[in-house]
Amino acid sequence: MPKTKRPRRSGPTAGPSSSAPYSLAARAASHSSSSTNNNNASNKSTTTASTNLIAPNTSLGQHFLKNPAVVTAIVAKSGIKPTDTILEIGPGTGNMTVPLLQQSKHVVAIEYDSRMVREVIKRVEGTSEERKLKVIQGDAIKTRFPFFDVCVANVPYQISSALVFKLLSHRPMFRCAVMMFQEEFALRLTARPGEALYCRLSVNTQLLAKVDQLMKVGRNNFRPPPKVESRVVRLELRNPPPPVNFTEWDGMIRLLFNRKNKTLRSVLMTKPTMKLLNENMRTQRALNNGNNMSVDEEEETKTAEQIIEEVVAMEQWKDKRASKLDLDDFLALLAEFNKRGVHFA
Repeated sequence: MPKTKRPRRSGPTAGPSSSAPYSLAARAASHSSSSTNNNNASNKSTTTASTNLIAPNTSLGQHFLKNPAVVTAIVAKSGIKPTDTILEIGPGTGNMTVPLLQQSKHVVAIEYDSRMVREVIKRVEGTSEERKLKVIQGDAIKTRFPFFDVCVANVPYQISSALVFKLLSHRPMFRCAVMMFQEEFALRLTARPGEALYCRLSVNTQLLAKVDQLMKVGRNNFRPPPKVESRVVRLELRNPPPPVNFTEWDGMIRLLFNRKNKTLRSVLMTKPTMKLLNENMRTQRALNNGNNMSVDEEEETKTAEQIIEEVVAMEQWKDKRASKLDLDDFLALLAEFNKRGVHFA
């Protein structure tokens, strides 16, 4: 028998077919659905998937820390306990926020950039850490800090000094602050008398806190890389704080470090300084008289110029410069001035 020829099955190029467009559409839809599911799964398992698309605003000092090893090291050096409340300044895309949440009871993050606020919230959405996070949008310097045990921050460099002084005066006291700063700023915090970086920031910080240099962080660990290297430091407030009026202390330190390499006499005997100190002396004497406080009559008649000349002529202060004095020297100098009625605030 002659073989019956079976009709040839139409292939993709065999000509028009009514079912072909629908088949192609179905395959495309299937592929798209599969791709979407894979992407969703990937987004859930990889917490950094979306953060790479956000452009840092360098005018706000944003440089995202991208190295997970550095993040892990900072969190480890913070000594976080499961019962701790953490204050994070500038969480950015949340690269450090997530491990902080995993090790603590609660994280309060203060972020200025509304884009980052949305991103860090999205980062933990639908996870067990979501309920442990509170994000406050605002300026960290102007925002009132809540209670916290540990502060962790990758600090925008332009608010470094203001943030340190705010933390030093924060009450109630916290256990420690672990923060990343521009390298030169970090080294100023621990600079010693006679070193080039020794300044008002060094003296005030060391008066109120114990400061340790923890680690150096290269610029290539950030996106985009900053122009300078960074360092991580740890601050622990001195408890109890030193028995000194900090406002008056800072008034004296500010004056002396305006020209830190000049002698104490040269710095203090300027006309603007004399005017300020004489006004302070008159105010203080009026308060003493109003409160019927006993005063040394001889000292009561002296001017600020006379008292300063006497103090800076003493052997321990003669020809001394602020750049070479340590904390004990400054405390003794302030006590001597106060004893004689000279006040800096």
